[in-house]
Amino acid sequence: MSRRLEGRVAVITGAASGLGLATAKRFASEGAHVVVVDMNEEAGIAAAKEVGGIFVKADVTNPEQVEHMYKVAFDTFGRIDIAFNNAGISPPDDDSILTTELDAWRRVQEVNLTSVFLCCKAVIPYMQKQGKGSIINTASFVATLGAATSQISYTASKGGVLAMSRELGVQFAREGIRVNALSPGPVNTPLLVELFAKDPERAARRLVHIPMGRFGEPHEIAGAVAFLASDDSSFITAANFLVDGGITGAYVTPL
Repeated sequence: MSRRLEGRVAVITGAASGLGLATAKRFASEGAHVVVVDMNEEAGIAAAKEVGGIFVKADVTNPEQVEHMYKVAFDTFGRIDIAFNNAGISPPDDDSILTTELDAWRRVQEVNLTSVFLCCKAVIPYMQKQGKGSIINTASFVATLGAATSQISYTASKGGVLAMSRELGVQFAREGIRVNALSPGPVNTPLLVELFAKDPERAARRLVHIPMGRFGEPHEIAGAVAFLASDDSSFITAANFLVDGGITGAYVTPL
């Protein structure tokens, strides 16, 4: 494993499980100091111990707690080089626009979109002072494609993440701060497994559209995040970085 992130400080939200945990492991293997942020204290402490990092419990929809988590990271390590804004939810009551209630809509927007706004707002000043940084915001392939198996608020929130990342990437490019949207296809995480366990038909309808014939694995997406965090992607900003098994390029998939 290369050591592209040697000595760099990375703050990862939603880092106690799924893609966040896989990325924390990948970052640590490449030499980064990892700050694990999650609401699940027990899992978060375990994750931090596993990657040799520190844990900060934070509700990423709360501005004060977001400010605090970055302060802890900076006070501990003296800099913040990477922010992977990954926390998100996809609850079953977020469905068709005809059945999704306003409280479900707002809850998903707060966690998936407003939290990214708050995290970027809080971390960019740290990166401005050091003249360098990489921010990776988790969007989704649904920010690019429409689905008849709708999760209306989730889809809208990820479209917002994509648009916001593009704008921030342009705005802060000449200050050495890169901002990119990571758009995974369906990934075999606890969030996806839970959703599809309740609706196997929905899972089957989605799987058929992936040219590779399978869902992605967290470690595969984590490799893409590590690339965006590293200097190997130094000329990439304001991008929609699709890691989706070919789903956005497909018209007819292989038999």
